[in-house]
Amino acid sequence: MNRFVMLLAMFLMPALAFASENAERIDLTNSWVGITSLLLFFLAYLVVMAEEFTHLRKSKPVMLAAGVIWGLIAWYYQSHDIPHVVEMALRHNLEEYAELMLFLLVAMTYINAMDERNVFEALRSWLIRKGFGYRALFWVTGVLAFFISAVADNLTTALLMVAVILAVGAGNRKFVTISCINLVVAANAGGAFSPFGDITTLMVWQKNVQASNGAVDFWTFFHLFVPSLVNWLVPAAIMHFWVPDQKPKGGGEMVSMKRGAIVIAFLFLFTISLAVSFHSFLQLPPVIGMLTGLSLLKFYAYFLKVSKKPARFPRNGDENIGSPVAFDIYKEVARSEWDTLFFFYGVVLCVGGLGFIGYLGMISHVMYIDWGATYANIAVGVISAVVDNIPVMFAVLTMMPDMSVGQWLLVTLTAGVGGSMLSIGSAAGVALMGQARGVYTFFGHLKWTPVIALGYAASIAVHILFNRNLF
Repeated sequence: MNRFVMLLAMFLMPALAFASENAERIDLTNSWVGITSLLLFFLAYLVVMAEEFTHLRKSKPVMLAAGVIWGLIAWYYQSHDIPHVVEMALRHNLEEYAELMLFLLVAMTYINAMDERNVFEALRSWLIRKGFGYRALFWVTGVLAFFISAVADNLTTALLMVAVILAVGAGNRKFVTISCINLVVAANAGGAFSPFGDITTLMVWQKNVQASNGAVDFWTFFHLFVPSLVNWLVPAAIMHFWVPDQKPKGGGEMVSMKRGAIVIAFLFLFTISLAVSFHSFLQLPPVIGMLTGLSLLKFYAYFLKVSKKPARFPRNGDENIGSPVAFDIYKEVARSEWDTLFFFYGVVLCVGGLGFIGYLGMISHVMYIDWGATYANIAVGVISAVVDNIPVMFAVLTMMPDMSVGQWLLVTLTAGVGGSMLSIGSAAGVALMGQARGVYTFFGHLKWTPVIALGYAASIAVHILFNRNLF
């Protein structure tokens, strides 16, 4: 249920090599090795984009491409008697990926644990039983998607809210379509202003970017709250008038949270604070704080197992609510989205390999010197509507252009919300096309792309205006 949690992650970009190695670096951009590697990456990514139709997990093509790309690079360097340079660069890539994987693994485990304890299901049933009208439900689910995605990933948030939409509006195709579009925009916008809300935001934070006029630290990202809110509100306010002004039939059974659900939710928030504190005050990688928080969840899982406290309000069919063995922490670890974790491995290694070859340096010169930072960062958002924002942002961090804090926040914003312009531009959109198959479609979303693009432009303008002191 969570390709992320995607909501929360640690992503330091791989350095291309140490300064002493630069003299031994070979420019392979015009060689057969470079061209072959570039074609391999694009071919692999085409297969990734076709996952909905081929049902081939997205990690498989990029993992294969990563191995072949680095194998070709290593062979070329070995044939020219230049040892260790490739090995050191690759090991650094692997080190950065290890921190990312462990960070995400903790976040996914917490989300899975809350899901198993019925936290999200209880929220869904409460919304259904409140008997909101279609327009009220449109705004309620949008608001919840915006704020929940600030701590959880956009995919989990969208799946939670679409369950409500489909439960109460299954007979109204127009309502479901517009509400799904609203969820995608809200979930992506909500993740853009919080360092834990989206992988791209986390990548910039974990890199600890030092700009010419300051550092992009944890609290700096909250300057994006108003631009992100505008990004969602502008299209939502326009779409509101096309939402049917009707009231669906009420109903829905009450779902009780299982024992320990609230404690686990608070432990999750405490774990987030640990990650921030370890990074801000102790100058340690945030993943150490996350793993420390995971240990607390493991101890609490042990407590649930040995305390044998019965359910306070047992209900029919809820026999396991108070069962001491109903919660197994390692089952929640196993339920993590391993395909996503391996996909990130492939992306890190592929983009790192292309950077080592020299392609990212070429792109950086064209975009950030010839075009200028503002136009380049706006283009990043447009590109992320077609290509997943993870490799796009990873490429930007690998290029590491010299930008102000305001420009780094701009590219964080555009990469986070640009995917909303097409249904295939984000994990949330792709997932909802599957959940509301035949109702929420690519072309149904495309009809509202001009309105979403208006919100995209408005959010950029608001950021430049409100945060002009950061540029």
